[in-house]
Amino acid sequence: MNARRVAILGALALIVFAAGAWLASRDTSRPDSLGRGRVLPDLREALNDVTEIRIQKGDGSRVTVRRNDEEWQVVEREYPADESRVRQLLMNLSQLEVLEEKTSDPANYAQLGVEDVAGAGKATGSLVETVTPQKTFALIVGKPSGGSSTFVRVAGEARSFLAKPQLTVDADPARWVDRTIVELPQNRIREMVVTPARGNGYTLLREKSEDTDFKLTEVPKGREPVGASALNAVPGSLASLTLDDVRRVDEKTPDAGKSRPRAIVRTFDGLELEISGREEDSRHYLTLSARATQDEVREEAERLSARFAGREYEIPGYKYDAIFRPLDQLLVPKS
Repeated sequence: MNARRVAILGALALIVFAAGAWLASRDTSRPDSLGRGRVLPDLREALNDVTEIRIQKGDGSRVTVRRNDEEWQVVEREYPADESRVRQLLMNLSQLEVLEEKTSDPANYAQLGVEDVAGAGKATGSLVETVTPQKTFALIVGKPSGGSSTFVRVAGEARSFLAKPQLTVDADPARWVDRTIVELPQNRIREMVVTPARGNGYTLLREKSEDTDFKLTEVPKGREPVGASALNAVPGSLASLTLDDVRRVDEKTPDAGKSRPRAIVRTFDGLELEISGREEDSRHYLTLSARATQDEVREEAERLSARFAGREYEIPGYKYDAIFRPLDQLLVPKS
């Protein structure tokens, strides 16, 4: 090997070594002067310490999701949060990666939706504050871009960024509560006694757990039940009963004294639910209670009772109608 080639190889080795040392010294998790890295670089290590998430919009709407010893709760509803949604938001925030640095001029923030939110009624973005005992991570989430990225700005900093993944945040407390009221598979239900708001009450019964279909026990003379699928749909409405919203209520309701539809549901293993409904301004509400008639479901009944107590659930109208279906809709003239 001649002296010239040795010199060239030596120079290349020095360049590679210097480049490696420079890369090793960089904190690639933190946005650099070119806007590369993570938007909230310290959040990933602090995820297990997060105690609260606050979301606020310029119109004044806001929601606070707070962790207690047992679960996440939506403060404004005093109700358990949808923990999968909470986890997804925290993961997305911790993984938020800069794609491109954008404007640092406050005059241009509104174009991206990253203007200051507090006290700004015209602000279109959302302020998301992720709270730990050591630090609050405050991020303004602006307009989406395409299907996978979002414009963002760390509150109090000038630079804004286009970052991924796309963030979906909502300041409506109803969007953060656990939407499941009860999940009662049809094959678990033995009996459902329904008292509609109008007309006669009725009972749907399966005498044995092996029975596939419910039978209507009260059939007026000259009538007969509709098909099994229509009868099964009444208890089937409780297989996945979900809410649109939930609120605290006292014992006095706006329609006190009016006839309210009711349903009592009994399972083969001893769980009993009582459901009461009411309508107001085209909205549909339920109150529920639970009790155990057998020891094996006592813990479940206590858990449900604690969740149901003092609360009223708003549900979709079609679900309400399915639970309290009038007897006439389950009968046809006898052939």
